[in-house]
Amino acid sequence: MPSASANRSVRVALDELISLAALAHGASLVRNRRSPALRSGTSSSRWRGRGVDFRESRIYQPGDEIRHMDWRVTARSGKPHTKLFEEEREQGLLLAIDLNPGMHFGTRVRFKSVQAARAAALLAWMASAAGDRVGALGFGGGVDGEVKPAGGRRGVLRVLRALRDWDAAADAGRQEPLSGVLARVRRLLRPGMRLVLLTDGFSADADAMPLLPQLAGRHEVTIVLLRDVLELAPPPPGRYAIHLGAARRVLDFADPRVRGSWTERFSASRARLLEQARRLGIRVIELDGHADLRRALAPLLARSRHSPVVA
Repeated sequence: MPSASANRSVRVALDELISLAALAHGASLVRNRRSPALRSGTSSSRWRGRGVDFRESRIYQPGDEIRHMDWRVTARSGKPHTKLFEEEREQGLLLAIDLNPGMHFGTRVRFKSVQAARAAALLAWMASAAGDRVGALGFGGGVDGEVKPAGGRRGVLRVLRALRDWDAAADAGRQEPLSGVLARVRRLLRPGMRLVLLTDGFSADADAMPLLPQLAGRHEVTIVLLRDVLELAPPPPGRYAIHLGAARRVLDFADPRVRGSWTERFSASRARLLEQARRLGIRVIELDGHADLRRALAPLLARSRHSPVVA
């Protein structure tokens, strides 16, 4: 019978996700200075369009909606004016978690899927502590889950329970492309919300590439790229059994051709996503299964001068 610690290496444990609240103490999420979302403001944006608060009137321009005409200013000035509004922006974090078969793999400490859930939980606790709403989407492995953004501890716990349930329900034989979840992400994101995509990149398909600019142009987007040491370099020479779901294949790593093509198989599937992220200025954080979360996610975190560091 496998030990509790061994089971935590391959399956998401709710109590472990809850315990990460302590690790989040004294830290908060920082915004990407290059992000269009940040340049627009953190709580409100002065976009020219519909909103909740009137800001000002300006000279009418072709394309402005007639129903937003400011008739009083128009009558007083003798020139057509239209109203501008200030649109409320919702502080929040949306986590998109990849549950495709490739995520249920790991050779150091834990599966990529477990590390992704731990990272998502830590980010959720930090966002909640800052007063942000937190939501999540699960995709791949036959999972089509959604937790709408909500605030407070209750909102975080809903996300954590979903992470556990999605991990348990994932089917190792079913693959979903990244494009599918990005279309769903657009529906849940509101102005001012941030997106963190946790994936190993193997699901990145050509149809996802046109969707990324649309998201990055309106929101701060970060990709947490899960990886395993065995994907970066082949194992020592020998014959190894590789399992993926019910499929089993034996590879001979004493063969130079197998060793030479091994890392190419993994890097090629990620190259498209990384190149698009580079062009768009999307921050990418690489996360190994054995990595310390606070250190690995440091680019996303800010700490108060008076708050202790939790190791």
